[in-house]
Amino acid sequence: MIRGAKVSNKIVIVGAGPAGISAATTLSKNGFKSVVIDENTIAGGVIYRGPLRPVDEMPHLDESLQKSIVGQKQKLVEHSHNIELKMSTRVQGPVGDNSLLLSQSGSLSVQEYDYLLLATGCQERSIPFPGWQIPGVMLTGAIQLHLKSGFVRPGKTAVIVGTGPLLVLVACQLHHAGVNVAGVYEATQFKEFSKEFVALLNRPQVILNGMSMMAYLRLHKIPIKYGWGIVKAEGDESLERVAVAPYNDNWQADTGKIKWVEADTLGVGYGFAARSQMAQLLGLEVKLDDVGGVIPIANKYQQSSVDNIYCAGDSVKFAGADVAMLEGEIAAHSMLMKIDPNLKDSSELHIEQLLKKRARFYRFRGAFDRANKRKEGLLSLPEEDTVICRCEQVKRRDIDQALAQGCKDVITLKMRTRMSMGDCQGKTCAHYCYDRLAKEGYKDEAGVLRPRFPLDPIPFSALEDEL
Repeated sequence: MIRGAKVSNKIVIVGAGPAGISAATTLSKNGFKSVVIDENTIAGGVIYRGPLRPVDEMPHLDESLQKSIVGQKQKLVEHSHNIELKMSTRVQGPVGDNSLLLSQSGSLSVQEYDYLLLATGCQERSIPFPGWQIPGVMLTGAIQLHLKSGFVRPGKTAVIVGTGPLLVLVACQLHHAGVNVAGVYEATQFKEFSKEFVALLNRPQVILNGMSMMAYLRLHKIPIKYGWGIVKAEGDESLERVAVAPYNDNWQADTGKIKWVEADTLGVGYGFAARSQMAQLLGLEVKLDDVGGVIPIANKYQQSSVDNIYCAGDSVKFAGADVAMLEGEIAAHSMLMKIDPNLKDSSELHIEQLLKKRARFYRFRGAFDRANKRKEGLLSLPEEDTVICRCEQVKRRDIDQALAQGCKDVITLKMRTRMSMGDCQGKTCAHYCYDRLAKEGYKDEAGVLRPRFPLDPIPFSALEDEL
């Protein structure tokens, strides 16, 4: 039952994706207001954001996804009386106790909170290889944003490389949008998926949907090659051709069997990493995870190492939108138990039910984590003059030299080469460096990069404003 909104506790949610919206609507159902902050213009996160402008139809998106996009928007409308949305707003970091510095349209402000939920999501991993900076080479998530946000076709002919279920989905979406998909090259060999049959049965409908997409690709004669991956991309002013080759069990490319494919678009998807920079600036305990990169440590109630800060969704464990919504709801109920003792019993019951469902979803996701686990062979793709850190133009030879000179941790590597010192603060290059250090036997010594405040550049004009 929805009661009158309570405002005695300021609840702030960073991220208007599935986890953030789920938390905000759960709080609203129990009569509590929240402030939801997101850097994008439209709520929904990458998966449910939808078009940035009105469209008559979205033929490139499957019916269930279109329904989910509409459903998320309806939730926000239904609970708009309890949810204050601050869109196009970036959180730059903490300022004092229980306060965040925000930037919007060149001006700064301070947002106070009593309880904070970080639902900052994830980003795709950048895998450097010769030609990865050529125009036309895109991460698969970027291709999805082109299609979802404005029905923009990224090119005429596309090649999709990488690993994971997103490859097939993007290939189908591109074909629906009128793009010729020349091939899908999945690094994992098919036998690895067959080993995970029992775990995949935890979500049979999702598997049926995946099989339907595979059948669609076969029907339209779009080839899928397992155990194949990227070698290099070439083109004068933009992408013209892509080299792919068979991968061995360690994802080392057999360059003697390279196949060249003519294309003007290359979608690359070799996994994801948590967007945990805000968690680090807030002083939360983090760890370096093989799948998610640097992630905040959270208990089963989504509570972090700081008592009044919670973390949920892909920023904690990459497991997709359905899990993110469950964790947003768990975090909301965890807050409710602290704020209102009268809600403790009902919230605990809800949490126990949600945890059982999440455990099943985790078992399903674990199958892909094991089958699609990144292999060391990818580290051999860059040539000596391949750029690893785009901001500071650090090349592979610079990383090689620093390691040969005795660098055993990422901070020393940063000081020696300037990797991660640019505006993006290592979002692109850090994961290659973590993996290189692990390959050299320094996984325990590697440490993690520490983000700088503010997280994004602030124009001098904004400093004239009174905070």
